[in-house]
Parts: sequence; structure tokens; C-alpha cells
Amino acid sequence: MRKSIVLLLFVICTTLSAQIPVDTVAFVPMSWNQARRQTKYEWFISKQAKAVADGIVKYQLPTGGWVKNQDWGLNPDSVYISQCMETGIGGTIDNGATYHEMEFLAKMYYYTNLIEYRIAFLNGLEYLLTMQYPNGGWPQFYPARGKDHYSSHITFNDDAMVNVMKFLLDISRNVEPYDMLWLKPEQREICKKAYDRGVECILNCQIMVDGQPTVWCQQHDEHTLQPAQARAYELPSFCGAGETVTIIDLLLSLPNPDERINLAIDGAIRWLENHKIEDKAIERFTNADGQPDIRLVDRPGAPALWARFYDLINAEPLFCGRDGIPRKHIEDIEYERRTGYSWFGTQPQHLIDLYKDWSARVLDNYILYDDEK
Repeated sequence: MRKSIVLLLFVICTTLSAQIPVDTVAFVPMSWNQARRQTKYEWFISKQAKAVADGIVKYQLPTGGWVKNQDWGLNPDSVYISQCMETGIGGTIDNGATYHEMEFLAKMYYYTNLIEYRIAFLNGLEYLLTMQYPNGGWPQFYPARGKDHYSSHITFNDDAMVNVMKFLLDISRNVEPYDMLWLKPEQREICKKAYDRGVECILNCQIMVDGQPTVWCQQHDEHTLQPAQARAYELPSFCGAGETVTIIDLLLSLPNPDERINLAIDGAIRWLENHKIEDKAIERFTNADGQPDIRLVDRPGAPALWARFYDLINAEPLFCGRDGIPRKHIEDIEYERRTGYSWFGTQPQHLIDLYKDWSARVLDNYILYDDEK
């Protein structure tokens, strides 16, 4: 009898422990990168999720933005963030900052209905809308990191502006999880208008040569819209592999594009086709110092390459180290920058391959770009 009672108590305790809500179970802290990849309801109501979200809310700047490169789930730099809170400087859209935090908070509110996450999201939204220039561009930081600092430039670098635009478009379309934020129609319309101004800014920033549209620079002056310098090794230039690709991809996604948009796409595709590097490849090797290195080598039949930068005078590949001196060959810049930056890419080929199908579909068989031209 006693054994039966003990067994019964064991079964009851085991059953009850299995029914304990997820958010009351002890947890192991999760990194921000891991947290952003979570998709299941059970996780978003867990202590792990709440710890990450509460850190995001706690460290939101008074401006409504967030600083970059922080691990909200493990060890955010509280000293640096406190300094940013005091100075008001540090909020940014660089490296996914602010809109990634907002996306996560929207998911948390979707699953938990905790009002603090909605409030923080709305403050972030106000920040993104406020930082947009009247000309439609977004700076890298807002406020800028100093007088005449490149962080005030319109920033396509690392897809910062384009990613914010896509984020606002999703909000305007009321897609999940933003539909559960219960935004008013006029709020969603404001997001759509901000997106449209961004498209207009993209078109106005496109570099013109002899009256013809070409591609874009990584960053453009917020007043003149001309190509502008960022870091010492990021000079005013045509951007081939990299940001130009993301911009074209966004333009290709526009429904019912007008003639100006069509010409912008055509001009950019034409420029990329004319500036591809053929029969060359990036070779990784061990240099004389025993270090992993890269170099450009001859390789007949290799997939086409594009340089990250081309100079604005001759449209030739451009490479630059921390000394800020432009050079024609990647081998001529210091080892640290040569191997620590993306100088070449194959991404434009995908757009070129898609272009004729897009033009046939969107332009009703009227193809602007033609191989025989």
C-alpha cells in the first residue's frame, strides 16, 4: 500500500512538472543572433525570449533607436550604451541595428501581448521616420556622430537604407507580425510614403554620365546627392559588386514601374554588363609570411567578376587601404585591408540573367537592354 501511494505521488508530481508553463522553467541565456532565428510560439513565451526582449527595451535610446553590434541576449555593453544615452548619439541603422530590434519586438508582442514591447516598437518607428531626410534618404547614424562626419551621408553601404525601406514597406502592408500591432491606417500610410520617398531618393542619387544613368556609390552627400566618402578606404566611386545590386533588386520588385524607373534599371544593368571582369578569378593562397592571402589571377572561362569600387574618372577597378590612397591593383594595398574587406563579387550576374525576363514581363516585351547594342 505504501509503495502504491509513493508511486502515485511520483506520477502526480511528474505530470504536474510537465505542465509547468515554459516561461517558469530555468533557462540558459541565448545570443542575439540565435534569438533572431527563432520561429516557434513556445520559444517566444519563454524566459529566454523575455530576457532578450527586456534587454532591448531597457537599452533603447531616448531617440527611439538602438546602438549596433550588441548581444542583447548575453552581454550588451552597458557602459557604451549609457554613454550613448547621455550624449544622444549612437542610434543607427548600420549592421541591421534598430529595425532588427523592432522586428523582434513585434514578434514578442504578437505572441505575448505585453504592452511594453509595442511601446518600444512605436518609439523605434518614430525614430526611423524622423531620421529620414526630406529628400528621402536615410543617414547611417541619427544624430550624426559629429560635425561633417560621414555618418550623416545617405547610406546604401551594407544595404542599410534599402533594408529600412523594405521594413517600412512590410509595416505598411500590415503583414505578420506587424498586423497585431494594431497600427492605424494613417500610420501605415506614413510608412508607405516614407518608402516612396526612399525610391525617389534612389533615383535622384543614381550617378549620371553624359546624361545616362549608371550605378550608385556606397554613400551620397545628404545635400548634393553626389557620391561621398565614408571610411578612408571607401572613396567616392561607382559601386559594382555590392550595394548597387541590392538597389537594382529593389527597383525590380516595384509593381507598375514608370519610364524613369525602367530607364534607371536599364542604365544600371547596361553599366554592369560593360564593366564586368572576365577570365579572372580570386585565388586564395599562403603568402611568403605564411599568412592566408588573396590575389587576382588569370582563369579563362571563370565566372564574371565585378569590383566593389570603380573610380569616377575612368570607371576602372579601385582599391584603397587605410591611407586613403587609391590604387589600381588589390595587391598594392596593405594586407589587413586586402584580406579584411569584400573587394570583388559575382552578384551582378544574377541580375543580368533576370533582366530580360523582367523586361519582357513588366515592359510587355519592350526590352531596353539589348546585347547587340
